[in-house]
Amino acid sequence: MDYCVLAPGTRHEHRIEIRRSVFSTLLVRVETEDQARDVIAGQRRTHHDARHHVSAFVLGADRDVRRSSDDGEPSGTAGVPTLEALLGHRGPGGTPLSDVLAVTTRWFGGIKLGASGLLRAYNESASTALAGARLLRRTRRSRFTTELPVALAGRTEGALRAAGIPVEGVAYHPDRAEILLAADSGPDAEELLARRLAGLLGRPVRLTAVDELWLDR
Repeated sequence: MDYCVLAPGTRHEHRIEIRRSVFSTLLVRVETEDQARDVIAGQRRTHHDARHHVSAFVLGADRDVRRSSDDGEPSGTAGVPTLEALLGHRGPGGTPLSDVLAVTTRWFGGIKLGASGLLRAYNESASTALAGARLLRRTRRSRFTTELPVALAGRTEGALRAAGIPVEGVAYHPDRAEILLAADSGPDAEELLARRLAGLLGRPVRLTAVDELWLDR
């Protein structure tokens, strides 16, 4: 299943004030728990004057890694609502969000919010930050190569691109050319692509499976 991610290199930050307390949520794309914890530690160093650095992150295509921390706030009032904001957010095409860390730094304004107030505030801070973040759809792709005479490579590549078939590269060898193609993953990916190519080029096409990987779109 596809999911969505922050654009590469994104460090999106949004700040709100609720009853004189300031909540600043930083969103960062991460792929491992170590990366997430490094960012959290960095926020502690950068904003050492703040009392709390609440965090939550979700990792993996299946979103099977989920962590949250209240960081000194009453149990369940900060990390959990932040995590719920991440899990509930949807990106392009309604895809769920993953590979994302949210760190909300709070500067206490002198007015206690109570458990319910904290829960709403942390969820609102994360949700508002997410609403302004640029997201990309991440799709699992299968890649294949097909060989053909060098003299046909340029014309064939142009025809494939014009038909909307993803061409990821062309390698030229002394006796042949090799075109690298991508298609949506699935049990019939190779057969469907070979059939489409045959219809487009007017000849049978032999494909060699290369790998599968996640690509941002």
